Amino acid sequence: MPLSRRLFVGLMLLAAACAPKPPVDAAGRPLEPLTVVTSSGRHDFLVEIADDEPERQKGLMFRPPLADDRGMLFQFEAPAEQSFWMKNTPSSLDIVYVAADGRIVSIAHNATPFSEQPLPSYGAAKGVLEVRAGRMTEIGAKAGDRVEHPFFGNWP
Repeated sequence: MPLSRRLFVGLMLLAAACAPKPPVDAAGRPLEPLTVVTSSGRHDFLVEIADDEPERQKGLMFRPPLADDRGMLFQFEAPAEQSFWMKNTPSSLDIVYVAADGRIVSIAHNATPFSEQPLPSYGAAKGVLEVRAGRMTEIGAKAGDRVEHPFFGNWP
């Protein structure tokens, strides 16, 4: 291999090694940035993505409580009425139903741990954000506020 080609390949490998690594949680699960925009400002989270059926079914079951800036974003193919429950989930959550354009449809606040009671979205949702219970009240989130993430096509 000519020197210029080796130099190019070496520089590309060095650039890849120096590129910022995507964030991961303590268990090595990848996290993505997400922002909830309310009248009180912009609130940043790092979220796991549940974008296939096995991940969506497991969700946050059997997991310890979430930190204030962590969550899970469930992604669905098409907007539809959604309904979540808390089966096998040991800590209370806020469940935020999000329309295809990123607008909050509804919020189920302080969902009861281990409950099998369905918590409906009361409208079509393409995404569902789960965060620590009480977090949405703390930031003043309500229906009509915006969730920004590439999935909703509104990432800045």
